[in-house]
Amino acid sequence: MKLRRPVEDSLELNLTPLIDCLLFLIIFFMLTTSFTKTGKLQIQLPQADSQAPVVKARPLEVSVNGSGQFAVNGKALATSAPADLRAAIEAAAGTQRDMPFVITADGNAPHQAVVTVMDLAGQLGFRNLGIGTRSAATAKP
Repeated sequence: MKLRRPVEDSLELNLTPLIDCLLFLIIFFMLTTSFTKTGKLQIQLPQADSQAPVVKARPLEVSVNGSGQFAVNGKALATSAPADLRAAIEAAAGTQRDMPFVITADGNAPHQAVVTVMDLAGQLGFRNLGIGTRSAATAKP
């Protein structure tokens, strides 16, 4: 009896599926990169000016010491009532509301006292507000 030998198939690497996968990947990357938009910051750089600098007005400084007492431009107030503070700020600022308004608080000052000063500054129309702190040893209102 004569048996046939099995026919060996030649080993081939079919490149068609590989090319299809590569084309799909290329198309996928092309589409995803076209939809990605990077955020850009809009920066306005300052312009140099040859004019003399404008002298800024002296800031209005309201100090709060560790016990919650107020001082406006170094002058201590008799009471810590918000109405007295409002009157002192209006007297010191006059009609100017564009001047710098600085709140200098002691490190041990009550938070409510600082919030009261900030609230009065907002009610009176001050927009240029700055906040500073001092240690308890150097506070003097």
